[in-house]
Amino acid sequence: MTQSHVSLEQVSDQACLIRFGDDINEQTADQILWVTQQLRSLPSVQDLVPSYTTLLVTFDPDRTQGSALHNDINRIISSLSLDSSPRHQDRHTVVIPVYYGHEVGPDLDDVAKHCGLTPDEVIQRHSEQTYRAYATGFAPGFSFLGNTSAELHIPRKSTPRHKVPKGSVAIAENQTAVYPNVTPGGWQILGRTPTELIDWQSDNIGLIATGDQVRFKAISKEEFLALGGVLDGF
Repeated sequence: MTQSHVSLEQVSDQACLIRFGDDINEQTADQILWVTQQLRSLPSVQDLVPSYTTLLVTFDPDRTQGSALHNDINRIISSLSLDSSPRHQDRHTVVIPVYYGHEVGPDLDDVAKHCGLTPDEVIQRHSEQTYRAYATGFAPGFSFLGNTSAELHIPRKSTPRHKVPKGSVAIAENQTAVYPNVTPGGWQILGRTPTELIDWQSDNIGLIATGDQVRFKAISKEEFLALGGVLDGF
């Protein structure tokens, strides 16, 4: 792992942006996660917003000057190495049960048709993959998970829905995600989970934190209902 492609720029008097190149991959994600962990120890840092290839750092200008923070960040970046990266086996794994039923997965047939698969094959491809939480955003508890199997790559819907039910599990392009609350959305919906994605008492707010591994486990309608799932919303 090398830091030669990592750059730092000031974007406001209270924020700076660290760029980790242009490639979306495990190595870049590991770098971002490790730097995020190191920066949490700096008292002047107020918030850290990791994304696929960047890390936004907001800080208190009354507690530090931008130049001093830049020196701290550059010191941390210069210590990047293969040994400092989080190990794959150390990542937290979240297993999310999903009912892939047509009542809650209205786009399942369309996805199957687009991908040249049967609905059962779509479910198998989606649930056999282990995903990585690359970034959070859009809404509290919403995590962008990648990468889906190449066989499941499909564009967003041309016309977004005004209301996507809570717990909807969806895909778009090479990503998958769970909608933690009722919200507009244009991703292709395959099913629904009864699992609560938001915990306002936790540090991360969401069940899934950036860097976590995520797996989806197919469950029956009976299991879904027994776990508190609901079939309405569309």
